[in-house]
Amino acid sequence: MELFDQFRGLIGLAVLLGLAWALSENRAGHPGWRWTLGALALQGLLAVLILRVPAVWTAVGLANSAVSAIEAATLKGSAYMFGYLGGAELPFALKEGAQPPLVIAFQILPLVIVFSALAALLWHWGVLRWMVNGLAFLLRRSLGVSGVVGLSGGASMFLGVVEAPLVTRAWFARMSRGELFQIMVLTMATISGAILILYATTLRQTVPDAVGHMIAASLISLPAALLIARLMVPGTLEDIATEVEREDPGLKYEGSIDAIVKGTMDGMQLFLAVIAVIIVVFAFVALADQALALLPLVEGEPLTLKRIFGWLFSPFMWLLGVPWAEAQAAGALMGTKAVLNEYVAYLELAALAPGTFGPRSLLIVTYALCGVANLASVGLLVSTIGTLCPERRAETAGLGMKSWIAGNLASAMTGAWIGLVTYA
Repeated sequence: MELFDQFRGLIGLAVLLGLAWALSENRAGHPGWRWTLGALALQGLLAVLILRVPAVWTAVGLANSAVSAIEAATLKGSAYMFGYLGGAELPFALKEGAQPPLVIAFQILPLVIVFSALAALLWHWGVLRWMVNGLAFLLRRSLGVSGVVGLSGGASMFLGVVEAPLVTRAWFARMSRGELFQIMVLTMATISGAILILYATTLRQTVPDAVGHMIAASLISLPAALLIARLMVPGTLEDIATEVEREDPGLKYEGSIDAIVKGTMDGMQLFLAVIAVIIVVFAFVALADQALALLPLVEGEPLTLKRIFGWLFSPFMWLLGVPWAEAQAAGALMGTKAVLNEYVAYLELAALAPGTFGPRSLLIVTYALCGVANLASVGLLVSTIGTLCPERRAETAGLGMKSWIAGNLASAMTGAWIGLVTYA
């Protein structure tokens, strides 16, 4: 039974691919077994290299030190602006056994603003563009995707739902339907640098080396996103042929100061958006729970949205490798991520009682939640691409919910692979 538990993720992978094929626009037009197996093998290879090869994990883990430095620098600014609410010294003595207050809006979320400004500056200096182009080159050589899809894959690792499409805006009007969908799914199945920092900081007390795991999750999800996208919206090699012919003019800054200022303003918008989303989501969940409490008790307890999500998604998480005893808690988090917001799911994960998940299950859940495929992101992505390319607004809107499903399937595949390569 233990061997079955360890390798149950293989069944999960087969089910996820089967779902993608069942939802395909053209089931006879799948990308071919050789390409499909190659994409699966690449995802598995990335999982093994990053998590099981000490030298690679050490290199990825260096990001933890960089994030710690950014966090310490950010606290200087937030403490100056918000006082003890932002992390400055307390002006009063705590009661015995009490902990200093952690105010998410003033101590954690300011990281989004600082990292957004830093990312804009690194983009202007060419550092981030070099990293994006390098990752795009690797995707083109390994999976044979077009230049514009490879560029989008690289951009989605570092830029957000709104910024990443700017990198490929020059080709939206002439790319194929398959390429458009691949770009949408790549955005949905990964998280940007600023959000990565936010999530990792939230999970630092729950998941050791959280930054490294967040980076690994997005990298491992890239081939999964492309595989799921090509299964759901197939295209021939001739269709998927748009190349990057010139440097994109969509994301430009006039100078270093301009990059810092614009990056700060973009980060501020994201900062406010995260605060607004958290407030609204928690309020809606509370309203839903109040309405569900009017129904008869189930097993002696009132119905809640979390319990319903747990029942619906627990078989799904069990297939990824989570033990059945922990599957309901994992399913509740997965439902929260897919329907409401992944950051809210991570907040709930960080608040769970110690021992809710074993070490292996904790990693499976962490990786499966790592993606922005929620209903709010669908609207944001569709409106962004529709604004950049109005002539394809209707087509993008028609692909919106498909990209939501595909993004969640891709993140789940990453969770399944983590269960396979992590020992129970």
